[in-house]
Amino acid sequence: MENQKTNGVLHKEEVLIEALPYIQQFEGKTFVVKYGGAAMGNTLRDQFAQDVTLLKKIGIRIALVHGGGKEITEVATRLGVESKFHNGQRITDEPMRDVVQMVLAGKLNKDIVAMINRFGGRAAGISGVDGGTLNVLETSAALGLVGEEIECDTALLSLLLEKDFMPVISPLGVDNKGIIYNINADVAASVVASALHAEKLIYMSDVEGIVLDGLLVNSISKSGAVKLIESGLISGGMIPKVFTAFETVDAGVNKVHIIDGRISHALLLEIFTDRGVGTEFVKEPAE
Repeated sequence: MENQKTNGVLHKEEVLIEALPYIQQFEGKTFVVKYGGAAMGNTLRDQFAQDVTLLKKIGIRIALVHGGGKEITEVATRLGVESKFHNGQRITDEPMRDVVQMVLAGKLNKDIVAMINRFGGRAAGISGVDGGTLNVLETSAALGLVGEEIECDTALLSLLLEKDFMPVISPLGVDNKGIIYNINADVAASVVASALHAEKLIYMSDVEGIVLDGLLVNSISKSGAVKLIESGLISGGMIPKVFTAFETVDAGVNKVHIIDGRISHALLLEIFTDRGVGTEFVKEPAE
């Protein structure tokens, strides 16, 4: 028994030593995390709240953008509002926009804030409408009241971060006429990360990342990804995720990560271990 206990302690020490250089590297940096998918399920919510709180406690500035498609559909069904989709994206007419606003900016946002604050994270919930944070410049003809081209005003976010709060942002935006729009959470997270000049944008997803021949690709550059797309090794729904990731990198974010939110403490494993648990999208290596 004593040997087992000692081995366990040594393993924990090794984990901490492996994490130390990353902690030193990222102290004072800003991470944007897109929270959605399976990670929002009952069994993983507390782990996610613990992870983002731990990141904040060691000096990383965290801004969180959350989705909520499942919850929107459930509430819409109860209210008799039909859910319609185009190429996998929600069509948002006025009745659906009201449901989206009620769910994302209301109950769901405050549930996430309360969950994080229970662990001492000092979260503060806002929507993209607050302070004109997410400004809609163009809308989608196919999707209705959905913002397509978005601009982020960081004034409110910067104020919250400077005062040691963790902004929890629901992806709603507003145009110059005061009309409120639904925004895809992945798009909102990318715009926020670019505007904040974040060190990392991390997508909590229901996929592992890029997998080739059963093996996870831990890191990839744009040229490498393009070759894999052209050869058909990256296909389907992963293609737009890859292009969005590199658009964000090109906009000034140092790295974008797609990680599997179904993995226990995936966020910490991706950031503080050498191999991580997802795929990171990086700038082209210097010549």
